[in-house]
Parts: sequence; structure tokens; C-alpha cells
Amino acid sequence: MIKKELIIGLLVGLVANTIGLILVATILGNGDDFMVVIKAAAAEGFLGKLISLGAILNLITFFIFIKKKQDYRARGVLIITIFVAVFTFVFKLI
Repeated sequence: MIKKELIIGLLVGLVANTIGLILVATILGNGDDFMVVIKAAAAEGFLGKLISLGAILNLITFFIFIKKKQDYRARGVLIITIFVAVFTFVFKLI
């Protein structure tokens, strides 16, 4: 049961981060296509910042799970958020 809740939290965190990335790319992309914005961000070196901004939705889902006392789902969202932070840190170093 605990693994199921954790996996649900991981999936929700991943989906929230993906939706957040799409929203940030759409808002900051000035009407350009999503893939054009991502390619331009990668070429100009601020893709990690876009991914980090997309993780803001994880903050919202984390607090929703905490408020509903679904601690293992919140833990899954936190794990994905930490993974995204480490990924952007490593991506920035490369």
C-alpha cells in the first residue's frame, strides 16, 4: 500500500513538472511552438531554468497532499522535485 501511494506521488510530480514546463515555455515563448522554445532554450543555455520553473507546480501538489494528510504521495512529489533539481544541476555543469 505504501509503495502504491509513493508511486502515485512520483507520477503526479512528474506530470505536474511536465505541465509546468509546458506552461512556462508557452508563457515565456511569446507565442512560439513548444519545441522551438525548448530548442532555443537549450541553445542559449537556459533550459535548466525553464525546467526549474516548471517544478513550481510540484510545490502546489506537495502542499495539497500534505493538507489531505497523504504523506507518502507528498513524499513521491518531493522525490521527483529533488530529482529535477539534481538533473538541472548536472545539466548546468555539462
